[in-house]
Amino acid sequence: MSSATTARSTEVTVELHVNGRVYPARLDSTTTLLDALRDDLHLTGTKKGCDQGACGACTVLRDGKRIVSCLTLAAQCDGSEITTIEGLAEDGVPHPVQDAFVKHDAMQCGYCTAGQVMSAVSLLGEDEDRRATDDDIREFMSGNLCRCAAYPNIVAAIREVAGE
Repeated sequence: MSSATTARSTEVTVELHVNGRVYPARLDSTTTLLDALRDDLHLTGTKKGCDQGACGACTVLRDGKRIVSCLTLAAQCDGSEITTIEGLAEDGVPHPVQDAFVKHDAMQCGYCTAGQVMSAVSLLGEDEDRRATDDDIREFMSGNLCRCAAYPNIVAAIREVAGE
């Protein structure tokens, strides 16, 4: 038997629920959620930084909890609710975290911003004890790196929204 006849298809069929829409897709089983979002769904707000789960630029929400999409297979998200930076605004009105990031100049080059915002939204959706102090916020946000060192402004933006 030739290897061509014994090779198995590695494609999977999934339903990706992203930003309130359902996207049926047939993907290679090794396709990451990040690549599916960017390459197949053309949602390019989520950035590919390190592609190793260390920088947080690719952070999205899966069922309300943050994940790094570069280390998550798209097939693992079949039927899960995925929210990307494109899905935060409602009826064209930015999310309060997005407004606070602008107000506090919590971005400079902007590459990490989508991941930072998504982690901040996740933090604000969790137990208030996780954001009681600036140190708590820094600890939670430590998985999101900013090469421009806008950390004090990011903490100030989160603190403002947490205080509302």
